[in-house]
Amino acid sequence: MAILSRRSFLAASAQLTAAGMGFGRFGLMNASAQGSGDYRALVCIFLFGGIDAYNLFVPRGNGYAQYASLRQGLAIAQDTLLPVTAKAGAEFGLHPNLSAIHPLFSAGRMGILANVGVLFRPTTREEYRNRATPIPTNLFSHSDQQQQWQTGDFDHFRGTGWGGRTADEIAYMNAPSKFPTSVSLSGNPILLAGSETKPATLQAGSTVTLTGSGGTAFRAERDAALQEIIQIDSGLTMIQRAGESLQDGIDIGKLIQTATAAAPPLATVFPNTGLGRQLSDIAKLIGVRSGLGMRRQIFFASLGGWDTHANQLATHVGLLPQLAEAIAAFYQATEELGVANSVTTFTESEFGRTMQPSAGGGTDHAWGSHHFLFGGAVKGADVYGVYPNLALGGPDDAGSRGSYIPTTSLDQYGATLARWFGVPPASLDSIFPNLANFAVRDLGFLG
Repeated sequence: MAILSRRSFLAASAQLTAAGMGFGRFGLMNASAQGSGDYRALVCIFLFGGIDAYNLFVPRGNGYAQYASLRQGLAIAQDTLLPVTAKAGAEFGLHPNLSAIHPLFSAGRMGILANVGVLFRPTTREEYRNRATPIPTNLFSHSDQQQQWQTGDFDHFRGTGWGGRTADEIAYMNAPSKFPTSVSLSGNPILLAGSETKPATLQAGSTVTLTGSGGTAFRAERDAALQEIIQIDSGLTMIQRAGESLQDGIDIGKLIQTATAAAPPLATVFPNTGLGRQLSDIAKLIGVRSGLGMRRQIFFASLGGWDTHANQLATHVGLLPQLAEAIAAFYQATEELGVANSVTTFTESEFGRTMQPSAGGGTDHAWGSHHFLFGGAVKGADVYGVYPNLALGGPDDAGSRGSYIPTTSLDQYGATLARWFGVPPASLDSIFPNLANFAVRDLGFLG
């Protein structure tokens, strides 16, 4: 029998690109199980750093002069804005470097949600400044706001994310498949952590297998030896859990390989960027949904670099095409796969940024921001929510620099997505603890 040393065992664990810590014990499944035509997927793109969406989505009509005056040297030239008009008639423009997604708005496959953020209940400037209403903890902290956007918990931490709680609620729809409902292509986000369901974490652009596994007699012996080591009852909880995680990773890697082996390659060409590779792999997993027996899936991808305290204009010129081109390719892939009406992609970020620039050509941490939605189910070519009054120190400013108090809550945003996904209306309050504080529970941007 071939022998694996402790070092070899740990090396094998590290070489597994399907990270097992997030899988949980799922057992084996029939990879040929056919999924129902009733398929839906949510794809979250988290923009780490706090994106300045006020330069992505700009007033183009009467409000442009006020915007340009407040933005000073950061203002986007009016004649370069890509026109978008809300159905109520308000005129806006997208940043010129978002040209890859501009056609999706015109085609009704993209919607925009204005001034959304973490919020216990509707809050006025006076209530905020007088602390007459509960305020989310550490509002302008990156780590706190990333956690709050992903969990929906603004003053305590339950250890689960709103995506994970959504997965808990609808996991029965994927039975008898044991493949994870939630999959991250970007680390281990708290968004996908559930009480009953555990997410899978995959490394974008890599094969889902052990390096050097299979193919020769020697490798077969090594695989067999690894299985023996994994199954040894050491009596030590940490070692047992590590072995279970490694086994989960091996099993899920084989399932994905089996399902993808017979799948034709996508004709859609994705950009060779970090986000492009993440969304390409998500499209491939959606493409083999029937082979994996899935009817509901939640995915997580991300793009960082949005903490623009200085040099914002140049930073956005580099980042915005990456964002737009990857999203445009992903939407094209959903069309190719015939699931455009069944996949909704949405953006999140920990907070917006100040309307008034900071020294060095940047902006500082703020509160409410704008977010984008994509998909055939999106009631697109429209703007949802309420665009704020931009006046510094005005009725919508939490301070004096243009840190706008959200007019729409994360709870309303997430609940609208979760309800379309299949969560019963009566279950939404357990997923979004502040939803009951808002009169409108469904924002209406999904059909």
